[in-house]
Amino acid sequence: MINLYCIRPKGFNIGNDVIHLALNYFIRSSFNQNLNIISLPATSKYESQKKAGLNSQTVYEINQFGHGLIVGGGNLYENGELEINHTALKALDVPFMIFSLSRGKIYNKKLELVDRTDVMTDNNIVAINKKADFSLSRDIATCEYIKDLGCDNIVGGCPTLFINEMPQHMVPISDVDKTDALISIRTPNLMSIPVSYQYSVRDQLLEMIELLKTEGYKNIKFLCHDHRDIPFAASFKEIEYLYTDDVYTYLTLLKSTKLNITYRLHSFLPALSLGIPAIKLSYDQRALSMLKTVGMDEWNIDILKQDVISEIKKRIKSIGDLDNIKDSLRDNKWADLRSTVVTNFNKFAELVLNKNS
Repeated sequence: MINLYCIRPKGFNIGNDVIHLALNYFIRSSFNQNLNIISLPATSKYESQKKAGLNSQTVYEINQFGHGLIVGGGNLYENGELEINHTALKALDVPFMIFSLSRGKIYNKKLELVDRTDVMTDNNIVAINKKADFSLSRDIATCEYIKDLGCDNIVGGCPTLFINEMPQHMVPISDVDKTDALISIRTPNLMSIPVSYQYSVRDQLLEMIELLKTEGYKNIKFLCHDHRDIPFAASFKEIEYLYTDDVYTYLTLLKSTKLNITYRLHSFLPALSLGIPAIKLSYDQRALSMLKTVGMDEWNIDILKQDVISEIKKRIKSIGDLDNIKDSLRDNKWADLRSTVVTNFNKFAELVLNKNS
């Protein structure tokens, strides 16, 4: 029996659970044998326990009982939420993979991309990448940044792009929750964008709802990915919201809509995979670079630099083109990303099994 530890984000965002679900699929496919996947939080700040990240406790446990370690996937480089003890990291003694981490910049008030104030330090990024046997970054910008630090890494994309390959677990939901349009929101004060743009998000959403009604979408709801979105969603008296912390219910809600308009990367990527028409609204380098990585940058809408409502209207009018765009990518760019993931997981599995044979 192989014990594989996975240190990952375990905060409030359901997107982290979608990533982990897809990650599990690729892990188990590569090992193809009895396997325990032991998940630990990347930081203790959301937890009531101290066992988190790469600290002395976790590394000791991994060395004692584990046969391999994966850190990821998620935004751990860009929000400083991976706790690292350098002495413990040096003592780590199992095969180690970094998978699908991102480091994204944000827009300042001049609409220039700049580093976040809570970004992981370069020293920590270098330390874990030098220690790792495999390092797969989620997007092009992250990969280039780490290479500029003198560390080997490659672009691995996000496993949620291939979530359609997994057995689909549909959860019973009421007919009223099967929507014509589902808007995946994010509370404006949790968006790392200039304050003036935060204030405009509410009006943007009201215009969006009116546009959807004009285009014939009747049952329109918000989808909250994070319980911190609920107060903002509840402030709209004319539209209902949906929330779940169960990943299968979340995917069922996503699969039960005719259109997903989303500020959230991890409803857009699964929507692409599952054949759900979707329109992505982005506001930071994390999303911009990820959309470029998967070849969807021309379909993307930058809410700080484009007229959001007119661009959404264009996408709705040309929604039939989305299938053609995906068809052109599926056997090329997406196939290359999938091959990179599978190849490196197979190599990681081989290293783990050989070291523990």
